[in-house]
Amino acid sequence: MKVTLLQHDITWANPAANRQHLDELLDAQPQSDLFVLTEMWSTGFAVQAEAIAETADSDSLCWMKEKARQHQAAIAGSLLVEDHGRYYNRFYFVKPNGEVTHYDKRHLFSYGGEDQHFTRGEDRVVVEWGGVRFLLQVCYDLRFPVWSRNQNDYDAILYVANWPVPRIEAWNVLLKARAIENQCYVVGVNRVGQDAVCTYNGSSAIIDPYGRTIAAPQVGTEQTVSAEINLEKLNAFRAKFPVLNDKDQFIIQNV
Repeated sequence: MKVTLLQHDITWANPAANRQHLDELLDAQPQSDLFVLTEMWSTGFAVQAEAIAETADSDSLCWMKEKARQHQAAIAGSLLVEDHGRYYNRFYFVKPNGEVTHYDKRHLFSYGGEDQHFTRGEDRVVVEWGGVRFLLQVCYDLRFPVWSRNQNDYDAILYVANWPVPRIEAWNVLLKARAIENQCYVVGVNRVGQDAVCTYNGSSAIIDPYGRTIAAPQVGTEQTVSAEINLEKLNAFRAKFPVLNDKDQFIIQNV
């Protein structure tokens, strides 16, 4: 499977402008099986969601459906969503046939006040596309390895983020850690540019199960890169070195 990540800038609180910009980026890409955008790609990261949230059936979600159909590829990325009076950082995975799967971010960024305005998700979500099983995760989730622990139920993790420059080394290290400890591919997509609070340099990457970076755009630059997820090699590695067979057993309680 060919996966393409889009390390892109975001115009603050302007979904129409961001859709138009991503139209241009996507339409310039060669064929891929999956295109991955950033966290809150249509607005930028906001904790005071009321003023700029989109609805659950927003134009941005409709745009994702149309682009998936047009490119005959899946499109993934998170939106700032208001749904029945509650606000969610909602990660959508949209297939070309219009099928939509979503994951609501579980670990809300309390340091920045996200937990004061958003409702956290309770469900761990794995979606299958083209024979590959993807675990959906958003930004701050990366710091919580129990939530992403591989229960032999996925092959790759998608992390979408607005992860700022001062903490970027944590992003770089943890992406590799999640790949190594879970014997999986990791696709981490982070924005570039600035908002009113933070500066972002991307540092996006596609990482293989050995923890090796197999594709990465230039740091600080709006750029796209692609890499292949090879299930044959992944399964051979897991069979030869069966780390996951020795994992701890646990149950996550929603408290």
